[in-house]
Amino acid sequence: MANLVALSPCAGLLPQTIGAVTIAEVEPGRITAILPFKGQQKAVAETLKTALGVGFPAPGRSEAKAGARMVWVGKGEALLMGADCPDLPGAAFVDQSDAWCVVEIAGEAAEDVLARLVPVDLRAAVFKRGHTVKSLLGHMTASITRTGANAFQIMVFRSMAETLVEELTHAAKGVAARG
Repeated sequence: MANLVALSPCAGLLPQTIGAVTIAEVEPGRITAILPFKGQQKAVAETLKTALGVGFPAPGRSEAKAGARMVWVGKGEALLMGADCPDLPGAAFVDQSDAWCVVEIAGEAAEDVLARLVPVDLRAAVFKRGHTVKSLLGHMTASITRTGANAFQIMVFRSMAETLVEELTHAAKGVAARG
């Protein structure tokens, strides 16, 4: 009988520090996709707020409190991370914990690195803490959330983990080479 060992999406690839950025894998805990039924988004938001302290996020936003994070990922869809999903009679909710690779890029040059890969203005003046976007990163679809002054959470499908690390490290080396 085979002895299987569970590995994280970026096992053996991260963490890395390149120039003024650190790229590290994040263990997000449970990840649940939440999709409110038509006309139920307000009720779902209230249930989440009561149970976890975070509501259903507005488009382009995320909310976090006490280890629970809600991230908008598309029209009528958000991901709950780091907490068990309460019973939501007004929504479909699906555990997607094994489907995602979650990485943090942090440091003074994080914006410069992402500027080489993402066709969205992620500068702090326009993309503030808690803002999130679903966009391309290189040639992959990614969810990108600003989590701090110089920190971003990046989520891609698990199957793209190695490509994500390769893209980020290549861009970080380019930025670091500029001096």
